[in-house]
This record gives sequence, C-alpha cells and structure tokens, in this order.
Amino acid sequence: MKVIKAIYNFIVGDMIILVGMIIAIIILSLIGFVSAFSALRPAIGIIMVVAVLAVLTATLTREAMGKR
Repeated sequence: MKVIKAIYNFIVGDMIILVGMIIAIIILSLIGFVSAFSALRPAIGIIMVVAVLAVLTATLTREAMGKR
C-alpha cells in the first residue's frame, strides 16, 4: 500500500488535481464525440486551459487556507 501511495503522490500529488483532470477529460471527450456539442469543438483547447487553471487554483487555495 505504501508503494501505491508513493506512486500516486509522485504522479498526481493531490486528489483535487486527479478528480478535476478526470472530470475535464470526460467533458472534453463528450464534446468531441457527441454531435449535439459539435459547436463547442473549436473551443476545446480554451476549455482545457480554463479547466487546468481552475483545478490548480482550487488546489492552491486549499493549501493556502488549510493549515494555520
């Protein structure tokens, strides 16, 4: 179990980052594969950048406000 946790901490480092990126990838794959969202396909790059910034901001905010 320690090995799995060490690998997780090395690759991801935080559960907010992992969950946020998984949600972002699911949303972007839905935009790519569902024809109802075809109007959003040109904005996939912008959506990914905004999602990454939002996840990193949430993580940083939690760390900054956390242990005082």
